[in-house]
Amino acid sequence: MVKVTLLGAGSQFAQPLFTDIFQIEGLDEGVAALVDIDGKRLDLSARVIQRVNDLLGKQWRVEASTDRRKVLKGTDYLISTIEVSGLKCVRYDNDIPLKYGIDQCIGDTIGPGGIMKALRTLPPFLEILEDAQRLCPNALVMNYTNPMSIITLAATRSSSQPFVGLCHSVQGTSKALARYLGVPYEELLWNCGGINHMAWFTTLQHKGRDMYPALRKAMAKPEIYEHDPVRFELMREFGYFVTESSGHLSEYMPYFRKRKDLLKKYMRERYKGESGFYKNSWPVWRKSRDKNFAEMLSGKREIKLGRSHEFASDIIAAHQFDRLTTIYASVPNTGLIPNLPLNGVVEVPTLVSRRGFQPTYFGPLPEQVAALCRSNMAVYEMAVQGILNKDREALINAFQLDPLSGAVCSLAEIRQMAEELFRAEREFIPKWVAKKG
Repeated sequence: MVKVTLLGAGSQFAQPLFTDIFQIEGLDEGVAALVDIDGKRLDLSARVIQRVNDLLGKQWRVEASTDRRKVLKGTDYLISTIEVSGLKCVRYDNDIPLKYGIDQCIGDTIGPGGIMKALRTLPPFLEILEDAQRLCPNALVMNYTNPMSIITLAATRSSSQPFVGLCHSVQGTSKALARYLGVPYEELLWNCGGINHMAWFTTLQHKGRDMYPALRKAMAKPEIYEHDPVRFELMREFGYFVTESSGHLSEYMPYFRKRKDLLKKYMRERYKGESGFYKNSWPVWRKSRDKNFAEMLSGKREIKLGRSHEFASDIIAAHQFDRLTTIYASVPNTGLIPNLPLNGVVEVPTLVSRRGFQPTYFGPLPEQVAALCRSNMAVYEMAVQGILNKDREALINAFQLDPLSGAVCSLAEIRQMAEELFRAEREFIPKWVAKKG
């Protein structure tokens, strides 16, 4: 009987992921094992997922535990959506860099916020992988936790288990492009590759016609441009459309958030670039999730049973039943994109079948966008080297190599900011980092 274990089951991912999994054709029973260190939120998730199982008429058994070691044994598919001390640190991640002029919208994958999140998340995640190697060594591991590229890079260097990093930015952006172009999604032909949150649509066609000229015309319409100012500006200058939302993407480069006039010109509300959006919204989202789950259980809120565009259920279906499918995943760059660092992680089309994950050769990116990717991959590399080798200076170098931080601060200022972040979050990061030598 197939067993799917979800770590971080108190997250917003739990219900939609299992709603998808329960609807895999031919997979009407199995074990849904849920793990979260917050027992109250875990119980809510378990009850909602059991309710989804009942509504769909499936025969899955739902198990829940606050101890992952009790449920990892026998796992076929291990999905991670963990969050480590995030709610307690999100304001530090945002507000301390802001003192130095580094303005972030999300701050959880790149820059000061992303590096600090890696410091909190990666050490316990590597312990999870050690447990998995011992208790379920053949399980396919799927990671949804950010910072995606840093976690995937460290995980694939530390574990031999089949591993992919999964996101929804390729799916979401390709659908947005179809809307901007006014063409049916299923008729849009595209190819996309790069790194997580910075993958580029190098092919964009409809019925054999290159759609980039039409997209450039569409961006001239305010009602379209306003949805994605940063991505359209990048396309204007570099020639290609990229996968992450305008606000989050603006943190990955030095052009858009370094002055107040630029913030006013290019940033919009919420995910379109609002300053401090994540730190202000996260506590609200957390309470809202618990309230929504309680209302689902009481019957006050409908439990939606539609399929999402997350890849986890597609992977399980392909692997269980040898139904060849293509996903987009973060994987080691084994020459897949030859003009990106071969010791790094890239996001490319990846085949899934009974044989597991088979990343495909993408080819070189246009050099101008490859250069943008490399600037971020340098940050990921130094962060991973720092954490795996317990090298404090490498970590500080990661901060100093961040494109946005470097656009705003001197090297000495970035070092000072990193030290202030280490002090503020000393309870949540490894002791060797918190304590200055």
